Amino acid sequence: MSQAPEASGGPVVTPMRVVIALCLIAPFVAMLWVGSYAKTDPAFIGIPFFYWYQMAWVLISTVLTMIAYKLWQRDQRARSAAKGGGSQ
Repeated sequence: MSQAPEASGGPVVTPMRVVIALCLIAPFVAMLWVGSYAKTDPAFIGIPFFYWYQMAWVLISTVLTMIAYKLWQRDQRARSAAKGGGSQ
């Protein structure tokens, strides 16, 4: 009973995980901040700003989610290698 409890290997905040979180949160912030895009000008090829801004974020969100996934895979491989585990 006098021994300190061992670390459970719970969640750890690392710079890579902060980048992952930012990649996943950015689209939500961009879409929830309606005042930034609730306008018609500037139009792009005849499409009001409101619509092309949202469609651009569909593509941006896809890229950011893909980046977050690849970073998560890299982080998990690094954690597994640090624990002495093999590849998954």
